[in-house]
Amino acid sequence: MDDRDEFLAWVKGELYDAEFALHNGDFAPRRALWSRNEPVSVLGAWRNAYGQQEIDELFEGLGRMFSDCTSYAFELQAYDVIGDAAYTAGLEHSSASVDGEPRTYTLRATQIYRREDGQWKVFHRHGDTVIE
Repeated sequence: MDDRDEFLAWVKGELYDAEFALHNGDFAPRRALWSRNEPVSVLGAWRNAYGQQEIDELFEGLGRMFSDCTSYAFELQAYDVIGDAAYTAGLEHSSASVDGEPRTYTLRATQIYRREDGQWKVFHRHGDTVIE
């Protein structure tokens, strides 16, 4: 298995599972996949965050907001691996309760990753709502 195949398997497996868990209110799996090294950042659909403390606050807040995920799909549109760095770009299609209200929405999401101690870690995310 080459680097691209290994990375894609991780995206479709561990990363997908972490995002599904977040949409059910469990932020811990997502946080575990994020780098503990600076810099880290989120330019989010609902809130931005820079640095470890703000990332922790953001993910904990999202965990409190989300529940009852009935559907989550990541439509990967582009990705690449270049040495110990990688990126993904795609659409996240979600149906979950947000603050107790059922919602269905799509986000455009681009994430950047770095390999740390042999493991892929997210260190930047940009997401915005797709207006249809």
